[in-house]
Amino acid sequence: MNKKHIEFMRLAIKEAKKAGQKAEVPVGAVLVAESGDILSLSHNQAITLSDPTAHAEIMALRKAAKKILNYRLLSTTLYVTIEPCIMCMGAIVHARVARVVFGAQDFKWGAAGSLYNFAEDVRLNHRPEIIDGVCQDECRALMQEFFRSKRI
Repeated sequence: MNKKHIEFMRLAIKEAKKAGQKAEVPVGAVLVAESGDILSLSHNQAITLSDPTAHAEIMALRKAAKKILNYRLLSTTLYVTIEPCIMCMGAIVHARVARVVFGAQDFKWGAAGSLYNFAEDVRLNHRPEIIDGVCQDECRALMQEFFRSKRI
C-alpha cells in the first residue's frame, strides 16, 4: 500500500473522529494537490450546519475551491474514509478531481463502485481514478461503532 495514501487517510480518519464527537456521521475527507500539499481537510457537518449537502467531501471541495479561487480541482486527490455517495461523486466529477482514495465501501449509498459506479460511466465527461480499501478496517470500525452506539 502506498505510504502517502495511508498518511493522508490517517488525516481523514482524524477528521472523521471530529465529526463523531459532534454526533455527526463520522466521515472525514482530505483534498491533496498534485504537489502533495493539503488543500483542505473536513468532516461531515450536515447536522451542525442544518445542511443536507454538508458531507465531508463537499466541504473539502468547497474549501479547496475557495483557497485556489477555482471550482476546477484538477490533478487533485480526495481521501475520504467512506465511499462517496451519489451527491458527492457528482460534485467530484464536476470539480474534475483526478483521484478518489477511500477506506470502506458503502453498500447502501456508494457511488464509486459499490452501489453505483460514476467513475466508470462513459456517459460522464470526467472519470476519476478510484482506489479503495486504504485503512479499510479502521474506517469501517468508525462507522460501525457510531451506528452501534445510536442503536443503544
